[in-house]
Amino acid sequence: MIHLELPLTKDKIKDLKTGDLVYLSGQLYTARDAAHKRLFEMIQQNQPLPFDLKDATIYYVGPTPTMPGQTFGSAGPTTSARMDPYAPTLYDLGVSCTIGKGYRSKVVQDSVVKNQAIYAVAIGGAGALLGKCVKKAEPVAFEDLGAEAILKLTVENFPITIAFDTQGNNLYED
Repeated sequence: MIHLELPLTKDKIKDLKTGDLVYLSGQLYTARDAAHKRLFEMIQQNQPLPFDLKDATIYYVGPTPTMPGQTFGSAGPTTSARMDPYAPTLYDLGVSCTIGKGYRSKVVQDSVVKNQAIYAVAIGGAGALLGKCVKKAEPVAFEDLGAEAILKLTVENFPITIAFDTQGNNLYED
């Protein structure tokens, strides 16, 4: 098991390999389809972004409502392929890690290697357990999108598995 503090710098992720189980602690951002579309439009229009992309980790999740006594609702990953049209641009601008579920396109795989970044997967179907790793959630942007708003999450021992590493290895093919 590997424990890493966020943000994930290139130095922290360079030796990770596909299949490695990593526990993340620190701050990451949530974003799904609608938020990615808005971020992409902001980038195209040279507008300032709601958070710094350098070394950022983006988790593809649309949380369920938070129940009384909880910090966060269920936090299961969303299918990553829906973000493939936007991911290469975000990696080019400094994102070091995206987390979701499922396979990614060849364009995203190439972008991960080019930018010395990683793609990781979280366990689909374990959203309630993943939600318990969230210690704090703060809205960052696009609150009108409800569950698809961008949130800054403070997580503790959030489990991920490396699916694409910086060297181009692919968990789905290897």
